[in-house]
Amino acid sequence: MPLGLKTKQVAGVTALVTLTVLLLSGWYLTALVRTQLVDTKARAELIANIIFQQARAVVQPGADPSAALRTDSGVLAILQGAQAYEKDVIYAAIVDPRGTIVADGDVSAIGNALPPAAGLDAFLQAGWIAQARALLDPGGRTYDVSVRLVSGKDPGSAVEVGTIHVGISTLLIRDAFERSLQTPLLTALAAIVGAGFVAMLLAQLVLRPIHVIRTGLARLGRGETNVAVDLPPEGELGDLGESFKAVSARLAADRTEQATIASVVEHLEDAVALIGPDGTVIFANPAMQTMLGERATIHDLAPSDHPYRTLVEDTLRDHEARGPLAVEVPGAGERLVLTNVVDNADGRPMGVLLVARNLAYLAHVESTLRYSDKLAALGRLSAGIAHEIKNPLNAMMIHLELLRLKLAEHPASEHVAIITAQMRRLDEVVQGFLRFTRPADLRLEPVALTNLFDGILPIVRAEADKQHIDIRVECPPDLPPINADPALLEQACLNLALNACQAMPNGGRLRLAGAALPGRVEITVEDTGVGIPPEQLGRIFDLYFTTKENGSGIGLSMVYRTAQLHDGDIEVASIPGRGTTFRLTLPQAESAGATRPSEIPGISQTNRSAAGS
Repeated sequence: MPLGLKTKQVAGVTALVTLTVLLLSGWYLTALVRTQLVDTKARAELIANIIFQQARAVVQPGADPSAALRTDSGVLAILQGAQAYEKDVIYAAIVDPRGTIVADGDVSAIGNALPPAAGLDAFLQAGWIAQARALLDPGGRTYDVSVRLVSGKDPGSAVEVGTIHVGISTLLIRDAFERSLQTPLLTALAAIVGAGFVAMLLAQLVLRPIHVIRTGLARLGRGETNVAVDLPPEGELGDLGESFKAVSARLAADRTEQATIASVVEHLEDAVALIGPDGTVIFANPAMQTMLGERATIHDLAPSDHPYRTLVEDTLRDHEARGPLAVEVPGAGERLVLTNVVDNADGRPMGVLLVARNLAYLAHVESTLRYSDKLAALGRLSAGIAHEIKNPLNAMMIHLELLRLKLAEHPASEHVAIITAQMRRLDEVVQGFLRFTRPADLRLEPVALTNLFDGILPIVRAEADKQHIDIRVECPPDLPPINADPALLEQACLNLALNACQAMPNGGRLRLAGAALPGRVEITVEDTGVGIPPEQLGRIFDLYFTTKENGSGIGLSMVYRTAQLHDGDIEVASIPGRGTTFRLTLPQAESAGATRPSEIPGISQTNRSAAGS
């Protein structure tokens, strides 16, 4: 299992500190042993000198030195005190020239031979390895400090009486060394533990930017966009954070662009495919997939002279574009096909782009465009005719009014009134037709639905109060604005609301609601009125169609036209006796809503006379 960067850093710092502590501890231990041995030697020599001074005073010329030393209480006291109270001394004795002990702190040893022992000076001069081996010897070793004992003060007449020996045991030295070693060992252990803790803190602090960047990269790898990393703004890390932000923004832009291109290609009526150099189908949009099926390569197309296969193979072989060519595709009809060579950044061919266009669909589109042109010309002609009819109607209305005044008491005045009413009705029909066909100055801007509802509620409430209708408005405060012409949209919502009120003569509930959809906003106008019969649902948006006695049949047509002008949709659902629901779906406004005038055949946004029709 590979170690993480944080683990490696903690382990590295801890190992470095541990090595340093071990080296320092080794140096300290060596110095401590050296100091301990030098101190032991100094104390042993001091004891030997004290014994020497006392023994020399005891030994008299001509007397038996061995008897004097054996019986002198002062010498025995010094020997016993050295052996009892000095922590490193294992024995203190005076030996005659024959090697026999004549005085010893241990009385039972007198008369015995003193065991041989190496000198302490030689032990001190040995290397640290030999010293360590001697100190760690389980049985222990004894080293000797000796001083020659002579009688007489005159060097010429001095006689050697014997030798003073002070024995030093490594076991006793090791015990003392171990006692003095406890504090340094605890300190070294604490230093190692503290180093590990500090290394963890440093790793957390130093490696945090790396973890932050790794997390950001993981989020980018999952497809998230506009990912930001929390790095300190100053110094190199700040520059790194800005660079990461720029890369994230660029990647988000590229993904958005790729998604847009992919969406456009997928929704093309043209069949598009990218073929690799070996004939592998790298990409095919849905229109092309219906033709290629599940084939992995273009060479799998049958028959062998299939026009797609032939054109792609020729393009791959010659590295030259083909088409556009009108060909007959088996099972698909006539297609306009072309191929292009796609090069990579180095200029080397990386595949072939195959595009096939449905000629039957093109013919249908051209026919639709020609039909639309004819409808537009017919609309202009109809508007002209309506305008020409309106002028004589106005003149006839004026003269009929004059005639009515002159025949006020004449029986024929009743017939004049009937003619006048019908002429006014004809004038309203012409006016409505002109409003429906006259070009509208469509001015798109962000429209808040809550403000729009607030604007029409006073008018709707006046109508609703007459018929005891309860009005409910459900519009979230965070609802996105609508990209619409405010006047036209207000007129459309007012028409729907007033129609709903008129459909509830015995009272009911009117609900005005708004809801956000992906990229769009849905406006709902729902009533609990009489409903619309199923056989009439398909005609309610037709011009001049109305089920009301005094209706003009223009209001819902204007609502439908408003939805068309705004690239929206309108749906209606109705159950007779239970109510009707209209749903108007319009695009959301962009972040920057600029006014965009446009001349589109439509209705005038300043006329509300058709409301409720």
